[in-house]
Amino acid sequence: MFRIVEKKQLAENIYRLRVEAPRVAHSALPGQFVIVRTDEHGERVPLTIADYDTTDGTVTIVIQTIGMSTRKMCSLEEGDALADLAGPLGNPSEFVNIPLEELRRRRYLFVAGGVGTAPVYPQVKWLHEHGVAADVIIGAKTASMLIYTDDMRRVADNLYIATDDGSEGFKGMVTGKIKELIETEGRHYDECVAIGPMIMMKFVTLTTREYNLPTTVSLNALMVDGTGMCGACRVSVGGHTLFTCVDGPEFDGHQVDFDEAMRRQAMYRAQEGEANEKHKCECYGK
Repeated sequence: MFRIVEKKQLAENIYRLRVEAPRVAHSALPGQFVIVRTDEHGERVPLTIADYDTTDGTVTIVIQTIGMSTRKMCSLEEGDALADLAGPLGNPSEFVNIPLEELRRRRYLFVAGGVGTAPVYPQVKWLHEHGVAADVIIGAKTASMLIYTDDMRRVADNLYIATDDGSEGFKGMVTGKIKELIETEGRHYDECVAIGPMIMMKFVTLTTREYNLPTTVSLNALMVDGTGMCGACRVSVGGHTLFTCVDGPEFDGHQVDFDEAMRRQAMYRAQEGEANEKHKCECYGK
């Protein structure tokens, strides 16, 4: 059992859980994920690690309540326990294997959207701790949906906010802010990392291609089983079929077939809807 030591609501339907998992915390690296089960009958839910602390042996996960399993997970309180938290799984971000002397000559641009802001944080934090420059753009529909802004300010060289309605920061899409930084402000970046909704990552890669800016994306939202056995997270990268959970979850964004990935992401919506309706009937006796 994995005890929840802290629970916090970050925004509507988005929760952060800090969980006791010493072995995972001591092995985790940026970009990796864990598989979580609420109870012995629960669904396996792959979640990207949002932070880890080797001192107190905790792992932080951020969950958006979309389906029945995530709603059940977020109904737990501090002191309750998760049945399983397995990991770390997947390949860590490529930059952790680059010699520090070379890495410190680079400047990174991170583009985070929605709940995807959470897995961006440990990457920027790791780079900050190793003396590597990184700017961050966080995008959301409106200011109330922004998360991790205070945490990110502590580790990013520069933090930029973009909201669709202009309620905070730049008014418009994150792609507009990318263009402003590069074209208007003359910023130079050696690599971009984008994590967020699939459609956002698609248009970020289309934008960065205009500037020949290498771009890494995380396709963790495709994962179901998390071990490569179910095949649900198949993705085409550079014309080759790969599995997000074992070959990723991070890939060269300019090589990803996003249209195929978005079709695959929608595969289980009908079943998830049925499960939600069943859960409502059981809860309210209808």
